[in-house]
Amino acid sequence: MKRYARLEQIRRMDPHAEASEIYRLTSVHEFPWDLARALELALFRTYAVPGIGRLLAETAELTDRTQKRYDDTALLLDTVVEHGFDSGEGRTAIRRINAMHRGYDISNADMRYVLCTFVVVPRRWIDAYGWRRLSQHEIVASAVHYRTLGQRMGIEDIPETYEEFEACLDAYEEAHFGWDAGARRVSDATLDLMASWYPRPLGPLLRASTLALLDEPLLRAFRYEPPGPVTRALVRRAVRARGRLVRLLPPRRTPHHARQNREIKGYPNGYRVADLGTWPVPGARGCPASPGPRVD
Repeated sequence: MKRYARLEQIRRMDPHAEASEIYRLTSVHEFPWDLARALELALFRTYAVPGIGRLLAETAELTDRTQKRYDDTALLLDTVVEHGFDSGEGRTAIRRINAMHRGYDISNADMRYVLCTFVVVPRRWIDAYGWRRLSQHEIVASAVHYRTLGQRMGIEDIPETYEEFEACLDAYEEAHFGWDAGARRVSDATLDLMASWYPRPLGPLLRASTLALLDEPLLRAFRYEPPGPVTRALVRRAVRARGRLVRLLPPRRTPHHARQNREIKGYPNGYRVADLGTWPVPGARGCPASPGPRVD
């Protein structure tokens, strides 16, 4: 297979009618590593909205059970990508996503913003660091795929095009990014988690490298000391160099799903999709005193 054969295949497809298949090809064949890194950065962006970061701190899911919460998020989203919205496993994953969120008082605007990060952050990451830029077909398909996910989640006033997703994200961040002590704890816990995936002596280097990939508004929101210009330049050049190296490799012949990522560590013996995710924490904002029955 030629290096750009799958891109040629994607360009022959309909980015609206075949959006989820295009997104699957992009995610599990063309850019599995880049999508994983981009979605990690998307999570950081959501913490910087104080209403979101504060709630995550109150539930303690991302401070006390960080690895599980990371695994569950990646696996639930990837289940939909792998099996499709209308498959049995895809529907189960969406039911779990909905049950997780409906247990709390989360505004539609916050939910819509999180959805925007899944569309915009990966495109920006891949254009900056991927082995090639996303094609227009892939950009359109990503917006359609996540618009469909948002509709299945009951989110209202979802953007229709990539450009609208991007405008919504930028405007929401400008209006809402800010400091919150709980959100900073969630961010610190996520940085610690990422460092834990590598030998302990590399921990400080991994933390500094991650901070070097964050933009100024995000660093200000968390009150992190900005990395020096040399550190930032070296880290970003290294990630770009990886992309150039990948461009020289033969295309991936088999799909690579989230469950195969070395960062997914919480389910060494496998998992049931119906068991993934969190359950409402009594006492957290908007959560009833009793969490109620599990919904499978």
